[in-house]
Amino acid sequence: MADVAVKTKEVTPQVSGAPKAEDALQARLAALDLPAGGFTAAARRDALARLRAMGLPGPRDEYWRYTDPAAFSAAKAGAIGMEADEGPDGPLFDDLDRLKIVFVDGIFDADASDDLALDGIEIASLSQADGSGEHWAADLYGSLESAGQKPVARPFAALNTAAAKDGVLIRVTGRPSRPIHLIYRRRDEAADATWHHLVRVEAGAEATLLETGMAGARTNGVIEADLARGARLHHVAARRVGHEAVGLSHIFARVAAEAQFKSFTLSVNGTLMRHEGVIEFVGDDAVAHIAAAVLGDGKSGRFHHDDTIFITHGAERCESRQVFKKVLKNGAVGVFQGKILVRPGAQKTDGYQISQALLLDERSQFLAKPELEIYADDVVCSHGSTTGAIDEEAMFYLRSRGVPKDRAIVFLVLSFLADALQEVEDDGLRGQINDRLEAWLTRHATQ
Repeated sequence: MADVAVKTKEVTPQVSGAPKAEDALQARLAALDLPAGGFTAAARRDALARLRAMGLPGPRDEYWRYTDPAAFSAAKAGAIGMEADEGPDGPLFDDLDRLKIVFVDGIFDADASDDLALDGIEIASLSQADGSGEHWAADLYGSLESAGQKPVARPFAALNTAAAKDGVLIRVTGRPSRPIHLIYRRRDEAADATWHHLVRVEAGAEATLLETGMAGARTNGVIEADLARGARLHHVAARRVGHEAVGLSHIFARVAAEAQFKSFTLSVNGTLMRHEGVIEFVGDDAVAHIAAAVLGDGKSGRFHHDDTIFITHGAERCESRQVFKKVLKNGAVGVFQGKILVRPGAQKTDGYQISQALLLDERSQFLAKPELEIYADDVVCSHGSTTGAIDEEAMFYLRSRGVPKDRAIVFLVLSFLADALQEVEDDGLRGQINDRLEAWLTRHATQ
């Protein structure tokens, strides 16, 4: 097992004056217009019952110790300004040949989207399909989210299943010629956007799914991805939000034999962001990689970013990778909670987990909780977490060769993030993400 060097900080919950948990849940539900009817009805009722039984999380809950859930539990989202949501560098992936699916305030916008017809794939909006009778998505909606509630409760994912009004249903039957690009926009300053996407990749099929944009003042998104034998799904999300926004995203993946699931997230800015990844191997010889690059600058306001990952090995000879890199400055806070669970009989498991933070000042923090839980005896599993500043010798080397300080910082930070970016298989996508990182770093390097 790899050595672990983790910088942690105990957080004392602030509970004085807080509403009772039952009252907070009732207020949260009362503010929602819960959908009814359709093929999702039973799953929604089940999710609502589970949510009432578990309640909303509090700051004393084990997996919310480092992230106060109050902003997600509040009855309504606070309004934020309508500044340019895509940022100064413009939309990411805008020059790619891709199929665009646009959501505005969490609702599918057919007029702004492309024609959804594409060889090798079936696409429909959740709101339209839910009222059309039988559908392939009926047995998938809420099923992975429900299974992902054990052993760790995920109340906001259950809330999403109960309350999501829209999303996209994607069934991949071949190898579509273009990636699917989900674009999030907003019109309402207080948009409380909730969406639920389903992706089923049939045996031997392959697809790329992209996500970009800012969906609301507060967001709660869920993706349930079901990969059949030999399927491949590449997921790349670029989350750039305003400094006042809060966002919560979940991805639940079920990976069958010989299938491959890869997910990479780029996160920039945001008052409070949390991403939960729940991946389960259900077939032998499968692969799942989940990675992220996070850039946080607290100069313009609070920055808090939380990645909470749970990977379950339930089959033989499966490989998992968790690679998380965070660059923090001006009092920004990064959190990583990652677990690898190896069930009895999951022999020849290869599980790897690394979380690292680069702190560009003394006020920023990285809080990490890496975990292994192993019930098989023929495995290779490791985890590690490190926190540090820019290497002074490397900085001296670059400066002594005429590189200005701000450019030297950019070079060293990009080098630090390189391992996470390598998880993006497509060279074109990886190049665009690298360019976006460099542009952000150039603006923030010496601020």
